[in-house]
Amino acid sequence: MKRVVIAGAGIGGLTTALMLHQRGIEAVVVEQAAQVREVGVGINTLPHSIAELANLDLLDRLDQVGLRTRELRYLNRAGKEVWRELRGLHAGHDHPQFSIHRGRLQKLLFDAVVERLGPAAVITGHALRGFVQDEKGVTAHFVDTKDGIGSLQLRSEVLVCADGIHSAGRRAFYPGEGAPSWPGVVMWRGATEWPVWEDGETMAIAGGLAGKFVLYPISPVNDGKQLMNWVVNVRIKDPKVSPPPRESWSKRASLATVLPYAKRFTIPGMDIEALVRATDAIFEYPMADRDPLPRWTFGRVTLLGDAAHPMYPVGSNGAAQAILDARSFADNFARASHPREALYRYERDRRPKTADIVRQNRIGGPERVIDEVERLAPEGFDDVNDVLSHGDREAIVRGYAKLAGFATQRRR
Repeated sequence: MKRVVIAGAGIGGLTTALMLHQRGIEAVVVEQAAQVREVGVGINTLPHSIAELANLDLLDRLDQVGLRTRELRYLNRAGKEVWRELRGLHAGHDHPQFSIHRGRLQKLLFDAVVERLGPAAVITGHALRGFVQDEKGVTAHFVDTKDGIGSLQLRSEVLVCADGIHSAGRRAFYPGEGAPSWPGVVMWRGATEWPVWEDGETMAIAGGLAGKFVLYPISPVNDGKQLMNWVVNVRIKDPKVSPPPRESWSKRASLATVLPYAKRFTIPGMDIEALVRATDAIFEYPMADRDPLPRWTFGRVTLLGDAAHPMYPVGSNGAAQAILDARSFADNFARASHPREALYRYERDRRPKTADIVRQNRIGGPERVIDEVERLAPEGFDDVNDVLSHGDREAIVRGYAKLAGFATQRRR
């Protein structure tokens, strides 16, 4: 029986395991954290990636913990509308877009792996430290993250490194790559129970790449409230002189630090100051990515998800692209006559597509429409059509959707 070892139990790694199992291929996932916990805050998963999760019979579970997004609004910093569009099923897709707590999505996938593949399919508390290849397979070496002494060796036909932006596999291939690319932007993120805003299915983004406020619910309504996710993105450092802070799901930020920045933005109908004040825990992350790579695959080892193509959190694409990676890898591995052929076809399919998205996200992705309007009308506007035509705005937003693979012909 074919066997794949996957380093990393994030969204990409767990989805890959489920995809392989569905195709009759054994998979083992090794995670460096001691346990898979519901950490992080909100993310969006686009319809083309939800289609893949639906094919894994996970749609009902997604509905229990997430929210089907109906509409997206782009606003300038003062809350004036730049663009709005329907999303998911409402926009004519065959599957919904989900706004969901990242940790709940990861836990949903983890539970499905344990149920379908068995408890032994996930090994926690071990980090990838190296691997040795030969003509018949690859032996991956993991160390116990608790004491750094214990070790584990796993043999398989292929090793998939889905171990994030600081991937040990990527570092083995590109030891001189250095720190992630950072534009000096810090993201402060939080989520709290809040009275339903608008229709309870709408998300809003106010402001451009250098400074914006993101707002969307990430849970079903319960007694008139739902978990409301918010993000403040602000450029506060000069990346030429300041290295990016280390990414962490648990680094806290103080209300006193975040609130002055959050108060710069306006979203109609939402008391941003009250929302931020009501949030018990505010987390800080650098907005970072890495340059696209010339190769992901070396022999029987390849990269997937953020290990392969970490990107700015623009256009709701990070988790979606990892899920699409998983589908491509599983399909090619199941069909190919040799593992090396599978990895070649997987990389040929996914590397160019994700490289284009990384580059587009650096200039704002679909949210660049806000940047363009703010550049042309920094003091605001009465009618956005006097600033940038509907056709020009549509070209930015829908051009990105086509690039990222979730365009639809239907308009609102």
